[in-house]
Amino acid sequence: FETVSYFLPTSEGSFDHEDFEGHRGTIGPGDLQWMTAGKGIVHSEMPKEGDKVSHGLQLWVNLPSKEKMCDPAYQELPASKVPLVTVDGVTARVIAGTAFNTTSPVYTRNPTHYIHFEMSPNKTLQHPIPSEFNSFIYVLFGSGTFGEGDKAIASTAHHTLALTKDDSQHGITITSGDKGCSFVVISGKPIGEPVKQYGPFVMNTDEELMQAFEDYENGENGFEKAVGWRSEIGKRITQRHK
Repeated sequence: FETVSYFLPTSEGSFDHEDFEGHRGTIGPGDLQWMTAGKGIVHSEMPKEGDKVSHGLQLWVNLPSKEKMCDPAYQELPASKVPLVTVDGVTARVIAGTAFNTTSPVYTRNPTHYIHFEMSPNKTLQHPIPSEFNSFIYVLFGSGTFGEGDKAIASTAHHTLALTKDDSQHGITITSGDKGCSFVVISGKPIGEPVKQYGPFVMNTDEELMQAFEDYENGENGFEKAVGWRSEIGKRITQRHK
């Protein structure tokens, strides 16, 4: 599977991260990290010491069975590289996919759209979504009305809205409230395969899950560098408890 870590532009804090391949860095306000775990990687992330409270989202994206054993990879975009476009009082940060004819450089192994919208008060947005995609919306700040007519739903911050999949519909209409509205729209093409998940592993069958655990415990099939590896940034926690 893949993990998508996106720090909100308004976040006051940031996170350090590292893995057993020696890759390390810091994710701060507005930054994006799209990590493909693939056949396996041991990864650590911790709040940066001395920082204030961090605000962000982390999404797990399942991979098709043919991609599950790919090599681990990172796609990292600082805030300045995440496409940003404003039209008629609506700003879109295009994390993946396309909005307002602007496309993210992020490569997705399965078609995935991830857009952060910020709407000024009392604005209306018509956002197209492929009819075959599954979609949901998470409201971050403010309020709005999602949908039209008798199917419209009013929502405020910290609520998730699962969108109806309808071949006759090709998007959603959103109207922001008196204080504006900030939300993410996340959509993806269904893979159509069984999902088996336990702990940090996401596979298709119970047998594959057992094999993944055995590979990790034995340091095989992608986990060779996991043997004996210890996170340096993780020592912040262990040292505090000594």
